[in-house]
Amino acid sequence: MQPYCGVCALLLVALTLSPAATTAQSGNDVTGEDVYPPLWDLAPENLLDFPVKDNKIVINAWNYRERLGVYKNLLSSSAKYFTAFGSHNFGNILWGLPLQHGWQFRTGRLADPSRVTSCGYEDGDLLCISVRSWWSCMNYYLAVIPFLGAVDAGLFGQLQHEIEILPPEERSADFCYSVADCRSRIPKLMDEWKAYFEYLLSTEHKAGSPTTFKLDDALGLMWRAHVSSIAYALPKFQDSLKYLPDPEANFGEDWANAVDFIAATHFSTDLQSTNQFQTFLPQRMLVEGDVLPSISDFSPQQNRVLLSLRVLHRANQLTGGLLLKLWRKAMSTEAGRKMGRKLMEDLVSSQKFDLVGMYNDWEGADLTAFGFSGKKQFQH
Repeated sequence: MQPYCGVCALLLVALTLSPAATTAQSGNDVTGEDVYPPLWDLAPENLLDFPVKDNKIVINAWNYRERLGVYKNLLSSSAKYFTAFGSHNFGNILWGLPLQHGWQFRTGRLADPSRVTSCGYEDGDLLCISVRSWWSCMNYYLAVIPFLGAVDAGLFGQLQHEIEILPPEERSADFCYSVADCRSRIPKLMDEWKAYFEYLLSTEHKAGSPTTFKLDDALGLMWRAHVSSIAYALPKFQDSLKYLPDPEANFGEDWANAVDFIAATHFSTDLQSTNQFQTFLPQRMLVEGDVLPSISDFSPQQNRVLLSLRVLHRANQLTGGLLLKLWRKAMSTEAGRKMGRKLMEDLVSSQKFDLVGMYNDWEGADLTAFGFSGKKQFQH
């Protein structure tokens, strides 16, 4: 038996991502108003619906409705590239971003976790997005940066006004606020988001030239930019985790780690797939006393997902990132990615895996048997 075989890595990752496959097999269509992020109908539909001041379109990205409006404009302006993938723009792979943001808002993850202010609470400003929220700061790099990358790429055409994003009251140096500002501070990240939107623009049908849109290529570019945003923001906002209860902080880091694995499969973040996946995410913030996999007000599936994310993160830490490298190598071809997604679907129906036992085994594992030197405990 080969030490730490690639199949073992695939198996562990598949266990983690299986909830997405569970719902995919259900065959239920996503319909109704609740499929959209909260307050979607109230979000600005056009860039000129935002305030214009001194010849600039001014966007307050620290207001939930306005940040949601950034997403809404991205979705509507890229809709024509996804007409082949369903009606009503449901096949647009950018849906994953606003739906995640909506889940964060609905579950209270955008509010001030320190409670120093009433930002994000019903007894204060419910639509306020707190700069003390780890989730909201991470999300900035998956909202404003994609949006400015799209502006830079020309997705919105020739704008008659510049775009200006308002800074938060604290930590203003941790963000950028215009195309020029972001290009000077984070050029590589801006280039990656710009590349995704330039790809969409390059596939636009023109007289005499056939369209060349390929969903797997689009997903590859989108996910590459997505994981780059997280990789850039994660160390920057590490200190914000101190405001969160330990179980919630652990979940946040587990989730950020899992996105790398999800991205490698080119999981399609269209409206229906994303909504199905999010059914298994926790419907509230985790608090002290929440112990996996026995959180009483979470469903068995939600407990299983949270424990799976924990196992995956710990295993990846324990192997010094080797698990992710093995997974990415296996997912490096379109056929491999298809197989990876199929593997997740096949394994989800099996209840034979003892995740609690696997968790305990990994927790204090001796790495010498796997070709590593010495014993290494998981980081908490």
